[in-house]
Amino acid sequence: MDATEFETESVTVLVVDDEQGLADLYAAWIDEEESYSTRTAYDGEQAFDRIDETVDLVLLDRRMPGLSGDEVLEAIRDRGYDCRVVMVTAVNPDFDVLELPFDEYVVKPLDEEAIHDVVERMLARTNYDEQLQRLYALTSKKAALEAEKSQQELDQSDEFAALESDLEELQSSLDETIADFEEEEDFDATLQGLPGDRNSDE
Repeated sequence: MDATEFETESVTVLVVDDEQGLADLYAAWIDEEESYSTRTAYDGEQAFDRIDETVDLVLLDRRMPGLSGDEVLEAIRDRGYDCRVVMVTAVNPDFDVLELPFDEYVVKPLDEEAIHDVVERMLARTNYDEQLQRLYALTSKKAALEAEKSQQELDQSDEFAALESDLEELQSSLDETIADFEEEEDFDATLQGLPGDRNSDE
């Protein structure tokens, strides 16, 4: 699933890791995509200097000196930044992750393909959420007009015809996105690999 199918504007990814070489490597891999731009931060304090409302996704190391990844994550949410956050860490998950407001948790080491997969997956989810919000808005407008106007008035309205066309196109796009999610093998593999999953030992 290619995130560029959902988003044509430039996407900004912030990579936060105290291992400078690793952060730079992740950023270099992501920069290979023309529609992506990256920023790097090598500790929690730098992360706050690099993040702003234009950042779409943060790849965040959990165990860092000074401010930990957990603290950075909480601050990102408290400050209201509307971005996806993926914990990219060597720390295996424990029950404490239930309280952390991240979007995905992946365990190092990660190769180039895995980095691209997680970035594309997060951006696809973001675009799906935006499409769903637009669908609700258009559906509400359609229902309001149908309650107020006669069928003849609706049939004669070019604006209403355009609304119905937009709804049909948007619903088709959402259906395709859902199908892509259902076919995403990495999602099932992630669930099966979590500690405590009975299927992981079978």
